[in-house]
Amino acid sequence: MKKERLSLQEMIDAATGLQISMDEYLIDWNMRKLYCSQEEMLARMQTMLEVMEKSIERGLQGGRSHSGLTGGAAKKYYEAQHDSCILGELGHTAVAYAMAVGECNAAMGRIVAAPTAGASGVLPGVFFALKKHKGLSEVQLQRGLVVAGTIGLVIAERASLAGATGGCQAECGSAAAMAAGAAVSMLGGSPKQVGDAVAIVFKNVLGLVCDPVAGLVEVPCIKRNGSCALQALLAAELALSGVGSFIPPDEAIDAMKSVGDCLPCGLKETAGGGMATVPTALAWAKEYFAQEK
Repeated sequence: MKKERLSLQEMIDAATGLQISMDEYLIDWNMRKLYCSQEEMLARMQTMLEVMEKSIERGLQGGRSHSGLTGGAAKKYYEAQHDSCILGELGHTAVAYAMAVGECNAAMGRIVAAPTAGASGVLPGVFFALKKHKGLSEVQLQRGLVVAGTIGLVIAERASLAGATGGCQAECGSAAAMAAGAAVSMLGGSPKQVGDAVAIVFKNVLGLVCDPVAGLVEVPCIKRNGSCALQALLAAELALSGVGSFIPPDEAIDAMKSVGDCLPCGLKETAGGGMATVPTALAWAKEYFAQEK
């Protein structure tokens, strides 16, 4: 008998039918699956949030990676004059924080794979920008992380979270979908709006390739974390404003899988295409690997 795949739509429908929020429903759902109390679950979320926050702090110090390819961009951007910021303070903060975590990862710092190391900056960028500029509490972030994690579980089962399997749409794209759904939940949106935000993200990142220069999770990965943090905020804002998604969330996730299956191997974390094979990238990689011998 074929196992039924997890369905985000079924969770949304259940929460709607019970007339409860998405975080309330998913906390109860996870408690039953993990055989733990709400207090235990939220304590685990707080531990992860603390690691995320520390990784932001480390990334904003401006240290460079072992390769020397990246480092310092998050600090430079974060310290830029706010009166010249096109995105506004919340967007500016989210991008800086997301890039900071990416740079922390590239420098071998401690991060939370959310859902992967290469996409580890998107969730912290969105969560801690919302905390700073929207006054979200630690408890709201904890509950939001349960929502994000459950969305990630659905994506992992229906599609993939790995760049090597589905391209960066499955990595940074999934992180953005998780962050978008969680943002809607934390800001008081309905279960349907959570699903709308998830679907909107995937419609906007469909086909995003994984093309790390020299196979290192640095270029274009770090700036891509910043851009996907903005995708998450955009999707959340659209959903919260009542702009829904014609495509349901499960179908959007399934579409991401179908596109990932069609991507050639060179565009799935092998450094065999995209930005990894432009002349500048190839020349740098040749010099880098010669030095490493």
